[in-house]
Amino acid sequence: MSNLSLRGVDPAVMAELKALAGKENASVNALVLRLIDRGLGRKPAKSTRLRHDDLDALAGCWSAKDSAAFEKVTGSFGQIEPALWR
Repeated sequence: MSNLSLRGVDPAVMAELKALAGKENASVNALVLRLIDRGLGRKPAKSTRLRHDDLDALAGCWSAKDSAAFEKVTGSFGQIEPALWR
């Protein structure tokens, strides 16, 4: 596979691409590849993006107590140590 860097994209066009990608639950890259294929009259390649839903049952299952305990032990992860950034 080759890479392509596209310069000079109008901000309004980029906003439309992002909006459409979000609407289709796809990345801008995947959307642009599909649009290129369509523009060239080619059948789009099969999506290589896999959808995983095996952890869906865990979403939203923490109690307030569990959440508070997690925040207590991970709260320091958001602190920056200035000495490490010199």
